[in-house]
Amino acid sequence: MPLRSDRAAPDVLVIGGGNAALCAALMALESGATVRLIEVAPREWRGGNSMHTRNLRCMHDAPQDVLVEAYPEEEFWQDLLRVTGGQTNEALARLVIRASSTCRPWMRRHGVRFQPSLSGALHTARTNAFFMGGGKALVNAYFRSAEALGAQIDYNAEAVRIELDGDRFVAAHVRHSLPDGSAQEERITATSCVLACGGFESNRDWLREAWGVNDYGEHPADNFLIRGTRFNTGTIIANLRDQGADLIGDPTQAHMVAIDARAPLYDGGICTRIDAVSLGIVVNRHTRRFYDEGEDFWPKRYAIWGRLVALQPGQIAWCVIDSKAIGRFMPPVFPGVRDQTLAGLANQLGLDADQMLRTIDEFNRGCRPGRFDHTVLDDCSTEGVTPAKTHWARPIDTPPFFAYAVRPGVTFTYLGFRTDDSTAVHFAGRPSPNLFAAGELMSGNVLGKGYTAGVGMTIGTAFGRIAGTRAAAAALGRDGADTLKIIEERDRAAV
Repeated sequence: MPLRSDRAAPDVLVIGGGNAALCAALMALESGATVRLIEVAPREWRGGNSMHTRNLRCMHDAPQDVLVEAYPEEEFWQDLLRVTGGQTNEALARLVIRASSTCRPWMRRHGVRFQPSLSGALHTARTNAFFMGGGKALVNAYFRSAEALGAQIDYNAEAVRIELDGDRFVAAHVRHSLPDGSAQEERITATSCVLACGGFESNRDWLREAWGVNDYGEHPADNFLIRGTRFNTGTIIANLRDQGADLIGDPTQAHMVAIDARAPLYDGGICTRIDAVSLGIVVNRHTRRFYDEGEDFWPKRYAIWGRLVALQPGQIAWCVIDSKAIGRFMPPVFPGVRDQTLAGLANQLGLDADQMLRTIDEFNRGCRPGRFDHTVLDDCSTEGVTPAKTHWARPIDTPPFFAYAVRPGVTFTYLGFRTDDSTAVHFAGRPSPNLFAAGELMSGNVLGKGYTAGVGMTIGTAFGRIAGTRAAAAALGRDGADTLKIIEERDRAAV
């Protein structure tokens, strides 16, 4: 039997320790609620995937401190519409977009600092506000602020089951990992609850089930690397699914990036990403190209390449560039394989050198002269080559040559809880009165597929703040209908 807590029940229980959870906790605390936050990770690994992030995608109608020019609502919406292929809830997406234009003063008040776009972070100076010190600094700032406002925080605390009365939250059953290796279970009651504990990307069995067996007789998920935390196992998604919660999203859709095949199984983060794709070509183990490397700006397309590689035999591919590309992309943590000849490069990679030369010769002959400009959708494209490369196509002909082996790197999955603008978890189409969701485990409402840089943090910030405000209102017996007005007033006050 689970132990009963000897602590007073909080008004709001927040399950999770990343950006969305912390935003929810801070808003609930500011609303006058008592808050207890449980984080499955130990303190040194707290923050979920948020600790690996760098920036927040922001709408703005004019230059704003670290953001240049303008990035209006309609352009943001069109970018999101394009990368998702229309698989998004427009009302919720626009709520996220509008919230991104006003949230940064509030973030600053809680200790977050911003800086201009990093050198080498392509095409983001206008759209994305970068965190000074990265996601780890953001997470640390939020935890400090939450503690200062009185939040109770538990580490090494895994929510294993949610206890419901119909569609109403009653308690969370939490397993505490103790220093001696044992575990102790606690039943934590609260008047309301916010779920913000991530997707299921670290659950290999679930990934295997979702992806199944491909045409080559392989289990693709066996070769996936996890860019972020090892603690996102989807336990609460599965538990509430079995209790009738409404889910949304395709379990095979995810923020999935092509990362260095030498990356660690977990927590590789940003530094393992290979950003040279748009400057070269990508071939599979048969040394064949399989997609347009220059389809669009890298921040709008980098997160499709993990899935593309996942569909290739062996779930591996190689990004090949020549010396003209060096200095034009963010260098990854591991050096690329280098050779003075393409045949020598292929031999080092264990690929068929003759076929590699044929593939690159065909590509080179298809490149049409143009004015190369990596800051715009230029006119350097191929002709008579399948697949085409529609921008930044230049012959690979200048030694030395470089190659990076890449595998699928899963950041977070999109399967999660269906919700509306209240962030309430739905059961049979009806919103729960006191159970709310924010962050990755409800991102499928906005991200049916695809990704654009920084939008995960935007979703987590917007819905985390709404969820915390709604949870406090539910706990304190207030009307939650004025949530957006309350948030707007706090943002104005923070300015």
